[in-house]
Amino acid sequence: MTEKSGLGTFGGVYTPSILTILGVIMYLRFGWVVGNVGLLGTLIIVTLATSITLLTALSISAIATDRVVRVGGAYYMISRSLGIETGGAVGIPLYFAQALSVALYTLGFAESLATTFPQLNQVYVALVTTALVAILAIVSAEIAIRTQYIIMGAIALSLISFLFGHPIEPTTVEMWGAAERNSEPFWTVFAVFFPAVTGIMAGVSMSGDLRDPSRAIPVGTLAAVGTGYVVYMGLPIVLATRADALTLIENPLIMQQMAFWGPAILLGVWGATLSSAIGSILGAPRVLQALARDGVLPRWMQFLGQGSGEKDEPRIGTAVTLVVAIATVCIGELNLIAPVLTMFFLTTYLVLNVSAGIEGFLQSPSFRPTFRVHWSLSLLGALGCLVVMFLIDPIATVVAALVVLGIYLWLQQRELIATWGDVRRGLWMALLRTGLLQIGHSEDPKNWRPHILVLSGAPTKRWFLIELADAFTHNRGLVTVSSILPSGSRDVAQQAELEKTIRDYLERRSVQALVRVITAPDPFAGAEQLVETYGLGPLVPNTILLGDSEEPSRRARYCETIAQIHRAKRSLVIFRENHDRGFGTRRRIDVWWGGLQANGSLMLLLAYLLCSDIEWRAAKVYLKLVVSDSAAAESAQTNLTRMIKDLRIEATPKVLVAEGRTFYDILHESSANADLIFLGMAAPKEDMDFIQYYEGLQAKAANLPTTLFVLAAPGFSFEAVLSDSA
Repeated sequence: MTEKSGLGTFGGVYTPSILTILGVIMYLRFGWVVGNVGLLGTLIIVTLATSITLLTALSISAIATDRVVRVGGAYYMISRSLGIETGGAVGIPLYFAQALSVALYTLGFAESLATTFPQLNQVYVALVTTALVAILAIVSAEIAIRTQYIIMGAIALSLISFLFGHPIEPTTVEMWGAAERNSEPFWTVFAVFFPAVTGIMAGVSMSGDLRDPSRAIPVGTLAAVGTGYVVYMGLPIVLATRADALTLIENPLIMQQMAFWGPAILLGVWGATLSSAIGSILGAPRVLQALARDGVLPRWMQFLGQGSGEKDEPRIGTAVTLVVAIATVCIGELNLIAPVLTMFFLTTYLVLNVSAGIEGFLQSPSFRPTFRVHWSLSLLGALGCLVVMFLIDPIATVVAALVVLGIYLWLQQRELIATWGDVRRGLWMALLRTGLLQIGHSEDPKNWRPHILVLSGAPTKRWFLIELADAFTHNRGLVTVSSILPSGSRDVAQQAELEKTIRDYLERRSVQALVRVITAPDPFAGAEQLVETYGLGPLVPNTILLGDSEEPSRRARYCETIAQIHRAKRSLVIFRENHDRGFGTRRRIDVWWGGLQANGSLMLLLAYLLCSDIEWRAAKVYLKLVVSDSAAAESAQTNLTRMIKDLRIEATPKVLVAEGRTFYDILHESSANADLIFLGMAAPKEDMDFIQYYEGLQAKAANLPTTLFVLAAPGFSFEAVLSDSA
């Protein structure tokens, strides 16, 4: 297989990284830093800032040595770890940050050049410089890297000239800055300096052009961080011994005055801005190319993923980036944009740390980096990035966070399908394992919620069952949609494929549910099997929802299944649908009351849960009680009203006087216009003919609106659920 690029560690990672680290802040702001916080304060700032960058570099090294890192750099790493939505939410702002950085650096170069040569027009110089660095990147990444070698020579010359320079005044800076004046606060100075050490992404962005990314990224990045730290720890010592604090603060180009050969410092400043511009114009199109190839960008922008030549260079993306940079140069107002750009870079560092931290914490067998970093160090780096973001600019931090969140939600709505796995499943698995081991095996009323097993068969045939279960849970509990097939009709692989088909169908209907497909000799044996075995540890369905059976030949087996479910201590809800009316207008729910104990509490609780669903939100619950005579009606009405108030449930009490009528006559008369009726069902006992009872129940409910027969699980206090949580 032919290698697509020959860039090695030094040229592909170390050079762009160190040239971005040793940038304009070193030349134009380092004296100001030393003057404000003194020598010791500067050394502390450099150490703190570099520590955060080092932790991020360690996280990058861990990810880079675990998998092949292709084109896209930080975006590629994040998307393959935390998912395509998170990768895209960070990658899109990262692209614009790098693209706009091209203009930021070329404007900085033009400004310094125009200051030295006043006859030059700053905007024209910036436009020409932007075009030249873009042409350099379009022609070849390798040529651009070689150009950076020349720039590195200029920066090295400037540092040597500065080292062998001379003091301006025979004085030294106090250890903690200027005592005779009000200096800037420590954290303000820290915020100004920190961007100087955030250049490691320049090398990572070249991942697709590296000969061996797994080796080049860790070695080159860590070497650049180490070199930058040595330089930044040495320079303040020289500065502090050559000028007093006030001079350092008030003269941005103080290094030029101290240098053995002053123009060398200007060469360094120009080299620093040009190298940063080249690093950005090389990195931005590669992120854009990766975003387009993964389908993150809209379909009409997929052409941006095309590569050119044998080395697959993103020349189309570079041309687009050139247009963005030129437009930005023409506008010229980067003071408002620059802080947000810094936030996007820091957000990328933060998410990279989170990615490595989560991967390490989960200890997934698939995460086997050759460069191992403890997960706590990565999360410490993430925390450091977050703190620094707020220290630098709280408003820009919030703006950047809102942009990233907005893109994430947009990508989530598009339901992008990635062809790779990510860490999210592992994270949920770890949380699930912890949760399952923590919850007890017996339910308590305080934390009860419906976990419903729906014996629906094919979802398309009994959709109302699934819709009802989804409304009951309303993101509180779990719904499992089950289908029971005849024995031998499907093998295990075919069952899994059918489960996937049903899941896809439910997702299209916006129903969040688990799916279980099994085979059994008959549906009743399958239902009993599911009730007996389905679940994970203490997390099992506590409520079984099934349809009514009007087939006389199956009546006995159906009633036996009801008895089995009851003996298994599961609540049972039987759905008897009125095929002509369905759920009607979903405006009226009648609950026929028999007291707080057992069925009554569960029915009222289910009605309350149902009304929290958006489809049933306008429904009114009528709590109906039948009494024998008018004398009992008044006290019953008072008791019901007080109970509803105590339970804090919105329901209208309605007491009906029998006046010689049977309960079922009253039921048909009073609930004829209801949309849903709750009726309690007697528990099956050994000394009763439950088949006869159930047949009578069916006959008496004939022609009613859609009705639910409810049988509460024995031994569980549903009245405590109402009193505790209603």
